[in-house]
Amino acid sequence: MADDLKTLAHDAEVTVWVGKSGIESVAEELNDQLRDRTVVKVKFLRASRGGTTTDDLAEDLAERVNADVVDVRGHTAVYHR
Repeated sequence: MADDLKTLAHDAEVTVWVGKSGIESVAEELNDQLRDRTVVKVKFLRASRGGTTTDDLAEDLAERVNADVVDVRGHTAVYHR
């Protein structure tokens, strides 16, 4: 299953961007998109990261929307519910 999700993620476009407003501002949007899609790709812009790693931000956002992190590459994470 995880490999199938990673394959889907590879072809997916980024549809959520996390900027200086942080993950709180995109949690509802991600939640909405996860209702309609198998995977959602999220890009963490430099302004969102501060002193935090992309992995930590990705996990924090996943907890807020009750989703799983499928993959993190660079500053992009893929979510599935």
